[in-house]
Amino acid sequence: MAGITSAEVSAQARVAAHMADVGVAVELETPEMTLNIGPQHPSTHGVFRLVARVEGEKIEDVEPVIGYMHRGYEKLCEVRTYPQITTLVNRIDWLSGYANEIPFILAAERLMGIEAPPRVQYIRTILTEMARIATFLAFLGVYGIEIGAITPIFHAFRDRERVLDLIESVTGGRFHPNFNRVGGLLDDLPAGFLAETAVAMDAVKRVCDDLEDLILGNDIFRERTVGVGVIPLERGLACGVSGANIRASGCTVDIRRDEPYLAYPELDFDVVTDTRGDCFARAWCRLQETREAVRIIEGACKALPAGPFMAKVPKVIQVPPGEVYQRAEGPLGEMGFYLVSRGGRIPYRVKIRTPSFSNVSILPWLLEGTYMADLIAIVGSLYFILGDVDR
Repeated sequence: MAGITSAEVSAQARVAAHMADVGVAVELETPEMTLNIGPQHPSTHGVFRLVARVEGEKIEDVEPVIGYMHRGYEKLCEVRTYPQITTLVNRIDWLSGYANEIPFILAAERLMGIEAPPRVQYIRTILTEMARIATFLAFLGVYGIEIGAITPIFHAFRDRERVLDLIESVTGGRFHPNFNRVGGLLDDLPAGFLAETAVAMDAVKRVCDDLEDLILGNDIFRERTVGVGVIPLERGLACGVSGANIRASGCTVDIRRDEPYLAYPELDFDVVTDTRGDCFARAWCRLQETREAVRIIEGACKALPAGPFMAKVPKVIQVPPGEVYQRAEGPLGEMGFYLVSRGGRIPYRVKIRTPSFSNVSILPWLLEGTYMADLIAIVGSLYFILGDVDR
């Protein structure tokens, strides 16, 4: 090879090797593949599976696969007496145990024509909002980890434990209280509860300020969530999305205000909404709703009336024939119970409308056309509990 230096030969060899690598890369290129994400992933808060068809990094379509945790709560309720059912329903969404009991117990009271005493209404409101705070602090801490920030969870869970301590001091249980009874409560508030609540609520307000800086003010978090996973209002309503997920898209519906129950009509609070509809807006709404829950609890503690913690009810609960649907604003969205009674101690039919089931239904539309890098941010922002889906 006259006239060609050794350096040029080496360069030609490198080019030839590079072209060979390119040829192999083209040969192995897979423009479309099916990925199984799950059946378990941290961002799903339970056992869940997504079957995604992807082209490169882009998701072409996705199919949620549910049912891994199915426990048949509706049928279990139909073979138990009304007082026994509360121990079941507070396990549907294990993060919001006490709040799960409220729509069921209100439905049973409506069928029986019973109204709980005013003190009961206020105590139920306080404990429901504590369950909301505990649920949202878990979200804010865990969502930070899903996006890549580990520090916020230590702040969030520290003060979440304070709230769970208060719930436990009243009910005896941190996650599954089983504290409500048809017509009232198992017991009254313990001594010192109001003073301890005031201290804990001050701590929650401080941690909300911290989390606003640590999470919502973080540049990386904003890059991962702003403009990502946008849910238009019309699409969200069509899919039955509720709670902070739909209020982040501009919906102003809040059952606590629009269909008042418990002590909410006597208390001041704002319905937090946003119009951006993205992952960031959903996180922002939950942070603000945590602050509003503190406001509700403080108002309820100041206005807490004296009186009995139980109405006069028969020793054996027997519900007359009839049917009723009672819904409530749970931490994850609208939770409702449709009860059908033929008379007696056991309901004839029970149908439970859980918020997570409807919130998951928008995933196929929401994830189509997005990138794999955004999948965890989008799925985590919807904040569904799989026990709530696979009821």
